[in-house]
Amino acid sequence: MSTPRRALLEGLEKTLKVDPDAAEEFVYGNKKAKAKPVAAEKPAPPESPVAEPPEQKGQGQPTSAAGRVGLTTRIRADFAEALKRASLERQLQRVKPNTQQDILEEALEPWLRKHGYLN
Repeated sequence: MSTPRRALLEGLEKTLKVDPDAAEEFVYGNKKAKAKPVAAEKPAPPESPVAEPPEQKGQGQPTSAAGRVGLTTRIRADFAEALKRASLERQLQRVKPNTQQDILEEALEPWLRKHGYLN
C-alpha cells in the first residue's frame, strides 16, 4: 500500500520542467560552474510604488533589522508573561513600541547608557 521511494531528481523531472544541471546542483550541491544562468519561470513581483520610511523609536533612531543580532536569554516567567501581554495590548491599541523586541530595546537602552555601555 505504500508508494515506492524514488530519487528527488525523478520527482522533479516528472512534475516540473527543470534544467537538469540546476536540479543536480540543487540536490547534490555540485559546485561546477554553469555555462549560462537559469532563467526564472515566474516574473518577479512588482515593486511597491511608494517606499515607506523606517519606523522611528522613542529616541528618534530608525529601527533596522539589518543591524540586529540574535540573542537568547532566560527571564523570569512573570516578566515574560507581562511582556507578552504588554506587547499584545499595545498592538491592539496601535501604540508604539508594541513588539516584544522593541519594548525590550527601549527598556535596555537607558540602563546601558547610565552604566556607560552606550554613548
